[in-house]
Amino acid sequence: MKHKLRMVETTDSQDNLLILLTNRFDLSCDEISEMYRSRWAIETFFKWMKQHLKIKHFYGTSEQAMHNQVWLTLIAFCLLMLSKLDANVANSRLQIQRWLKALIWKLYAQGIGRMKRKPSRKSAGRRQLEPT
Repeated sequence: MKHKLRMVETTDSQDNLLILLTNRFDLSCDEISEMYRSRWAIETFFKWMKQHLKIKHFYGTSEQAMHNQVWLTLIAFCLLMLSKLDANVANSRLQIQRWLKALIWKLYAQGIGRMKRKPSRKSAGRRQLEPT
């Protein structure tokens, strides 16, 4: 290599040994470890955001537009989760989201009642015909 590197040993939250390579000689081992932990927290937040908030791309190009999209999506997610908790149903977030879209102009109590109602028909899937 052309440049010198520094090896820093640290542990993660589960006491696993981590070995970090850096070219920052001006920082202490603790500062480098904390910087790595902060960066990892940001990475895991963005992974969670992609998986749960379904943000695949940003619609605006300015920093403010991106902040607005993230905040609005987080607010919508929290409202969806509060609706799920308030309805006390075991359905998926997707199903609750679909119900809320369909019932948006109904009273909240009617929407909760719809979410708690049992399905009117049951599907047993494909049934094998018994040999005659």
